[in-house]
Amino acid sequence: MNHLVKFAAVVSFALLASTGAQAQDCPVSTTEPFDLTEADIDSIYACIGDRMVEGYTKGGDMVAKNYRNWTVSGTRHGVAGAHGNRLLLTYANDIAAEQYLKFAEEDVVMSVGARLAKESIKINKKKNAAVVGPLFLMTKLAAGASPETADWLYGGIQPNGKPMKFKQSFCHDCHMSWEEQDYLAYPLEDVRVSN
Repeated sequence: MNHLVKFAAVVSFALLASTGAQAQDCPVSTTEPFDLTEADIDSIYACIGDRMVEGYTKGGDMVAKNYRNWTVSGTRHGVAGAHGNRLLLTYANDIAAEQYLKFAEEDVVMSVGARLAKESIKINKKKNAAVVGPLFLMTKLAAGASPETADWLYGGIQPNGKPMKFKQSFCHDCHMSWEEQDYLAYPLEDVRVSN
């Protein structure tokens, strides 16, 4: 009898563990991000959205804790090809919002203290599921503070709340493509909020 009780406990634990693991995955209809429909993306976000902030804030970062109170720049996550073909949604703090949401293509000058937080969702092809990606950050510094990055500070927070480690040039070399936009990329036109 004792063996049956132990066996039942082990089976129950295994079932709970496997159910919990499956509950953490957000299944996708396709593993090709560019083939996801608007309904697919809405479904993914409904599944994963709360977990994003929960993960980002584990390290105690104040931006991670507050970015969802900032102005959102898109109607939903979109796939632009940058950041590893992740689904991206950008939030702008009060200093950045007015200028950023103009989506201007030239003569853009962001104010010191402007901050952007870009949450991301990655499609894991091996799991056939969506998983939380990093929270990418940009902060406009005072003039001359970082000439090699046009006074932008790039950062990121991993899904476990730990800061990402990379060279500033890793981000800025890509952002150089948008020099006239003060090195800012925008959401795809079809998901931009209207201003």
